[in-house]
Amino acid sequence: MRFLVRDRLLGIGEDYWIEDEHGHKVFLVDGKAMRLRDTFELKDAHGRVLIDIHQKMFALRDTMVIERDGEGLATIRRKRLSLLRNHYRVALADGTELDVSGKILDREFAVEYDGELLAVISRRWLHLRETYGVDVVRDDADPALLIAVAVCVIHLAEKEREHD
Repeated sequence: MRFLVRDRLLGIGEDYWIEDEHGHKVFLVDGKAMRLRDTFELKDAHGRVLIDIHQKMFALRDTMVIERDGEGLATIRRKRLSLLRNHYRVALADGTELDVSGKILDREFAVEYDGELLAVISRRWLHLRETYGVDVVRDDADPALLIAVAVCVIHLAEKEREHD
C-alpha cells in the first residue's frame, strides 16, 4: 500500500491529508495548536481519531508517544549511541522494537522489524514538490501506525535540527 503525504513543514496547528495511490483521502493529520506539548491526531476519512501522537513532557531526550484508544502503542526516540544521527528506535507496547534509519530530513528512510522491511518513506518516486510517499510493503502491517511513526520521526528530526 502506498500513501502520499503532502509535506506541511511540520507546523503545529496545521492539518493535512494523506492520500492513497489513487488520490483518495485516507487519513487526516490534525496538528493541535495552543498546547503545552506537540500534539497530533491521525484521523480516518470520516473524522474518527485512529491514533493520538504527542510529545512526552518530562523526558531527557525528545520523545514522541503514540496512543490508540487511550492505550500506549509506541514510544519513539533517537537511538542512543548511534553513529548515525538519523537512527530512531520505536518501542512498541508489546515489547517489540522497530528500527527507523536513513535520511530523515530528506524523507528517504526505512522502517524495519528485526531486519525485515515494513515500510519505505521516499520522495524518489514522486514528481510533486513537498510530497513524500509511505510505501507499506508488508500486507499484515498497520498502515496507520507506520504513518504515525513517519510523522513522529520527521517531527523529532526537525526539532533536533532547530536546536543545532
